[in-house]
Amino acid sequence: MTLQDKFMWFFAAIAGLLVIASAIGWVLARRVTSEGGKATIDNLNQRVNAWWGMVVVFFVSYQLGGNATVVLFAFISLFALREFITLTPTRRGDHNALFAAFFILIPLQYILIGTHWYSMFTLLVPVYAFLLLPAIAVLSQDTEAFMERIAKIQWGVMICVYCISHAPALLLLDLKGFEGQNALLLFYLMFVVQISDVLQYVFGKLFGKRKVAPLVSPSKTVEGLVGGGLAATLVGGCMFWMTPFNFWQSLLMSLVIVVMGFVGGLVMSAIKRSLSAKDWGTMIKGHGGMLDRMDSVCFAAPIFFHLTRYCFSA
Repeated sequence: MTLQDKFMWFFAAIAGLLVIASAIGWVLARRVTSEGGKATIDNLNQRVNAWWGMVVVFFVSYQLGGNATVVLFAFISLFALREFITLTPTRRGDHNALFAAFFILIPLQYILIGTHWYSMFTLLVPVYAFLLLPAIAVLSQDTEAFMERIAKIQWGVMICVYCISHAPALLLLDLKGFEGQNALLLFYLMFVVQISDVLQYVFGKLFGKRKVAPLVSPSKTVEGLVGGGLAATLVGGCMFWMTPFNFWQSLLMSLVIVVMGFVGGLVMSAIKRSLSAKDWGTMIKGHGGMLDRMDSVCFAAPIFFHLTRYCFSA
């Protein structure tokens, strides 16, 4: 099966799932009469409509080539960091460090990916940005809560720029017997992460009773995590045909993605709760902000990237 065949089968399957979801939402919207039920169905339809938009964006970026995909994720990092900084109070003394984060680090990180400079891509943020951001901030001579303020900026850059950038960085890997097909690996990661979120939500709604961490994320249940997580792992395993993995390897990789995605969602929820916020933003109707959609990717992408590079590089 050629790359284009795999690509078309993958997107045809997603389009089919969204058509079914849209049809279900349309039927339920006309049958449900209670106010609570209508609100739930409206939220469901908003989520499905947002998914249509996101699938179209990824489809177009793939057609435009690898550089377009890298640019797309650069904007995702930009919007995610903007949401993070908006919810974490800053002072005038932080402005120079924030300028460097938004307008120097983000472009440079993604340029390094686009030019396949692996060593610098992995070091830019955790080494150079880690040291330079506080050095830039300290020049303002604003020492009030300095450690807390700069830690927020460093954490935001690590999560929103460094971690998210590992998703498009899959394009630069040299994998045995998988030359020229890395975009499929990126779609595999994104799909497993997102289908895991969806299935955990569905299983939680249908069977959820015991909360995993009620003070952090009241909607996450043990039944949703186990049932949805195992179902997503199985789905990921069955998608081995679009990866360099066999079925069992794909199953294990999917399990890692599901577990790390869940942990990422929980950690980012804890940060939101500490800031007294329900969502990171309102950019994606029905989903919240960009970070609400990418919180699982933040933790899953770096682990998946390095496992794949270590185990399957040529």
